[in-house]
Amino acid sequence: MRIIARYVKDLRSHFELLTIYDREVIKEKLSKDNPMIQTLTKSHPSCIWFERKIRDDFGIKVSDSFDNRRLIHQERFPKNIHPMRKDFAQKEMDFSDYIPYKYEAIQGDSVFEVAVGPIHAGIIEPGHFHFSQAGENMLHQEVRHFYKYRAIEKMLEGKSLFEVHPIISRISANESIAYQLALRDIILEASEMTLPDSLKIEHAILLELERIIHHLTDLGFIPNDAGFASALAFCSKLSEESRRVMQTLTQHRFGFDSIGFETLTLDHGYLQDFIAKLQKEITFFEDWIMDIPSLWDRFDGTGILSKEKALKYDCVGVVARASGIAMDRRDTPFYQKYGFKISTQQSGDVAARFKVRLNEVKGSLALIDNLLKAYQPKGMVCKEVLNDGEYFAFVESSLGELFMSIEIKENQIERFFVRDPSFINWQALHLMMPGNIIADFPLINKSCDLSYAGNDL
Repeated sequence: MRIIARYVKDLRSHFELLTIYDREVIKEKLSKDNPMIQTLTKSHPSCIWFERKIRDDFGIKVSDSFDNRRLIHQERFPKNIHPMRKDFAQKEMDFSDYIPYKYEAIQGDSVFEVAVGPIHAGIIEPGHFHFSQAGENMLHQEVRHFYKYRAIEKMLEGKSLFEVHPIISRISANESIAYQLALRDIILEASEMTLPDSLKIEHAILLELERIIHHLTDLGFIPNDAGFASALAFCSKLSEESRRVMQTLTQHRFGFDSIGFETLTLDHGYLQDFIAKLQKEITFFEDWIMDIPSLWDRFDGTGILSKEKALKYDCVGVVARASGIAMDRRDTPFYQKYGFKISTQQSGDVAARFKVRLNEVKGSLALIDNLLKAYQPKGMVCKEVLNDGEYFAFVESSLGELFMSIEIKENQIERFFVRDPSFINWQALHLMMPGNIIADFPLINKSCDLSYAGNDL
């Protein structure tokens, strides 16, 4: 079974551990007196971040774990403070003594360490990459994030689902529409309402536009990191034009606060003209980029993630599909009706991840075209009283499978949990490094293009 998430709820009298698989949900009751859970990392290595986060959030120990270091608590975070417990109510905390973070490193003659980040020479969020090197060759890499932990899970407790929309839509800007759709699906289930086809179509169009924007950005930056800046200039132009379309449709470049239950009344002609223009541009780009041997010499065979390792680490999204795993949350009758097909590659390298993105842009453009032909704007009125309960939602964001869980009690959020696709895929990044030189790291990293913000909740 594929593991999706592992997290804990504080039910005041005891803790409840939830392990979410693709085919079942396992719940375990934990006493608050010296609570402990059994690690799942031997069968699911990606559980290590979930389990380290559980330890930081709730003070629950993990039996047989190979890694008991802090995850989201940085070096001077106070000891024995666990903010996700219900009895935590501190407004301020004093720094504790500095506790050094011991990075994984390979020992041996002529082996040395290289630290990259957390502050980078670019407009990106903080993230640390620690390498063990033998000359130029990468032997091992460790990823460390959570420098901008925003306490979103705690922040949303006690609020209604209708007042948290602005926060949820801003968790990760590249996936704003996807996060809003997950919230939408939970509201619909909790209110026992069905979304009319008109709004399904409208929201699907926005999700595919968001995917196009994100993929276009990557299709420019990946060649740029191989020294081909012309691709970045070309795709940046297309990405910016697409963002302006998002601005026109939603009143915001990132589509913040745009997914609701009232129609936006999308302009058919305006969108169809844009889609037709973009289809021509992408056809030109593909013909151009596929005929540059020196570029593909850098892409082919670089940063390989085998299908076996992608499955072992429960990878999702483009990273998984480029390694031959045909998994996409859009593979449903609704999307299939409008021509959706999963795009996969088999080689699991930078070239495969580039090709999957290129094919998905073409697929999203065709989807939008087909969706527009069936679009008839019609809104709905949503109930504001929701049924108590625990609700799950899944959305295929531009990065992959997004999972959201919300427990509602008396019309308020009792527990909010979200697992961005990046939380899974970041943990598989180190598998792509051995056999490559450190100059290939930016190229490999950009070919995955994982979210920092969606990761650092």
